[in-house]
Amino acid sequence: MDTTLKALEELYQLKYERFRRMLASITGSYEAGADATQEAFARAIAQRGSFRQQSTLATWVWSIAVRVAIDLRRQEAPLAIYSSDELPDVAFLEPERDPELAAAVLALPPRQRFFVFLRYFADLSYRDIAEICEVAEGTVAASLSQARNELQVVLQREGVTQ
Repeated sequence: MDTTLKALEELYQLKYERFRRMLASITGSYEAGADATQEAFARAIAQRGSFRQQSTLATWVWSIAVRVAIDLRRQEAPLAIYSSDELPDVAFLEPERDPELAAAVLALPPRQRFFVFLRYFADLSYRDIAEICEVAEGTVAASLSQARNELQVVLQREGVTQ
């Protein structure tokens, strides 16, 4: 077995739930998130010969996975998923679990919201997010800083944080 295939299998076993949750926030359901995850890994396995190690294997798979989830969502809601800067619209699937946080995150501009989901749901580094979204790492850092500040203001106003 080649080393990339083995590494992909290990990544799938270790990070499947993280991929599924993140992709579900793009596709709109846990089932579609699971489908997107499996399709992304199937594509990664099929295309593993094109992996050039310019980024980590996980970042490469995340790039594939986000595109797969966008494509799945586009099939379901062709006009509803893109914001003005061409990033997918992400949302909590169960906002009732923490309605104040869900509302505060939903109030963020689409790019900041997408970065927040990639950072805190996918647990990706600033560098990985920058590579996946094809922006500068400083853009990710600035956007996440602004998002944290905005979330803090909104949640303090709601009395959720001190």
